[in-house]
Amino acid sequence: MPRIQVLPDILASQVAAGEVVERPASVVKELVENSIDAGAGEVLVEIRRGGAALIRVGDDGSGMSREDALLSLERHATSKLRDAGGLHQIRTLGFRGEAVPSIASVSRFRMTTRQADEVAGHEVQVEGGTIGEIREAGCAPGTVIEVRDLFFNVPARRKFLRTETTESAHIEHQLRLHALAAAGVRLRFRKDEREVFDLPAGMSRRDRVRWMLGTETGSELLTLPVVEGKGAQVEGFVLPASHARKGRRHQCVFLNGRPVEDSAVSRGLVEGFRGGLVDGVHPAAWLWIEMDPALVDVNVHPAKREIRLHRPHELRELISRAVQEGLQQAKENSVATDLPRPQAASAAPPVFSASKPAPVPPQDRLHAEPAGKTSPVDPFPRREWVAPVIDQPLPLKSEDKEEVSSAEKFRLIGELHGRYALLESEDGLVLLDPRAARERILYERWLAIGGVVESQALLVPLILEPGPREVETMLRHQAVFAEAGFELESFGGGALSVAAIPEFLDPGEIRALLLDVADELVEGAAARSRFALDRLAKSLARQAALLESPRPGEAMALLKQLFRCDLPYCGADGRPTMTEFSIRELEKRLGGA
Repeated sequence: MPRIQVLPDILASQVAAGEVVERPASVVKELVENSIDAGAGEVLVEIRRGGAALIRVGDDGSGMSREDALLSLERHATSKLRDAGGLHQIRTLGFRGEAVPSIASVSRFRMTTRQADEVAGHEVQVEGGTIGEIREAGCAPGTVIEVRDLFFNVPARRKFLRTETTESAHIEHQLRLHALAAAGVRLRFRKDEREVFDLPAGMSRRDRVRWMLGTETGSELLTLPVVEGKGAQVEGFVLPASHARKGRRHQCVFLNGRPVEDSAVSRGLVEGFRGGLVDGVHPAAWLWIEMDPALVDVNVHPAKREIRLHRPHELRELISRAVQEGLQQAKENSVATDLPRPQAASAAPPVFSASKPAPVPPQDRLHAEPAGKTSPVDPFPRREWVAPVIDQPLPLKSEDKEEVSSAEKFRLIGELHGRYALLESEDGLVLLDPRAARERILYERWLAIGGVVESQALLVPLILEPGPREVETMLRHQAVFAEAGFELESFGGGALSVAAIPEFLDPGEIRALLLDVADELVEGAAARSRFALDRLAKSLARQAALLESPRPGEAMALLKQLFRCDLPYCGADGRPTMTEFSIRELEKRLGGA
């Protein structure tokens, strides 16, 4: 008997399902793409229990005949490819013919479909890959597919599904991508008998992006001009640099209608801002790219999310140019809007009223003057940061006394550009980064007291819209945020209501802080509460140190607190708090003895 055997069809489909169907959101993606390819003008998606119990996708597309309905359940049966040459001209979202049979092999599957010119439709039932009853059915033109009990026959896969709220959040995120990719299609989403959203077909791309962002953030959306290059065309929207965040989850890129990810696109976006972004962050962007299919290979991965560009540098330059022109146009429009208008002679003189001084911008805080003094350039006094709860010194343990006394081994001899403190040590010269030191101190204090701090209630709750996955992750750690002084509640539709914040934080800084924490938590979505508190403590310590900006002249007092920490030489984010240049190293550099 030969050792190598051909896999049975059902087993082969289940193996393929391991690549195509990772979770319920993967099923929704494949079925909605099929509906769009079928020319649907309206798509309805319904789920129960996070999609594990039921996924139903119905459309008013072209439908199928009885023969085509049966063929669609065969592996690699497709209407979108005829020969090998077609692989270089793919414009449809699906083309392999793997999705439907793979899904049917790991679920209780039912498909009802009818073509517009047929009197009756056809219903096909499949259980675990085995085709059952086939009969005529009365139905509207189009196709409805029901997927029940996903992975019922593959328990090893089913146990890896996350909670219902997590799986629902992934499905909603996937549908939001489809809503942006196919703005001409009405898209409805129902979850556990409740309608989540209903987006009409008449919405423009800009309207759909603004719907996703919310009214406040959406008002800042900048339109990019249509830019054409060699075989490609780019258009879309970006948000100003102040909305840049870690990671690229807030970048939605559609190539020939397909949601994709590619490093060349991300680099082009960053280059378009021409150094206007802090290192390590990426701009929020929504791009639609039309490209000659011969210039891109979409047949790289079964999920078809990854692509391979034949000339990535050309697309990167095209995107960079579109962003530069869009930002320049926005700047010119802003200048034109802000130009003073001539007043009539009879106009009343302007009336000025006292208002709260504007906070010092982050880039200027390092050079801010001490409290009570004003700079000749900046008329506003330096903002003081007060943290009566976590600013209490850590308890001094007996084993710490030797480390605290080591602070006396340093002598302050000056400062560098108002940013670093210059210290003399027994071995040479030491550069101390006060901000990194302060972050380490605050971080360890936060963890030492368990993060329990006093809160201040906001007069008007702050509404954030980080997205469904981010909201679900943050609410999963709601108790941890409560200990840290934040009162968070779901606001629906991928939005979050913030009713209270730690009393030592400025409400104006909260939006960026929480969005940053949301990104970090999603990256480590499987984290336990302690890990979540650790991430939160790091982010809060970094933000608090930025607000306070300790001055190099405070180095000696800072050192005494720093040497009480468990890791005084390492900041909360891993960067060093101080760097030493020994006498021997300095002599070697300067050519001394």
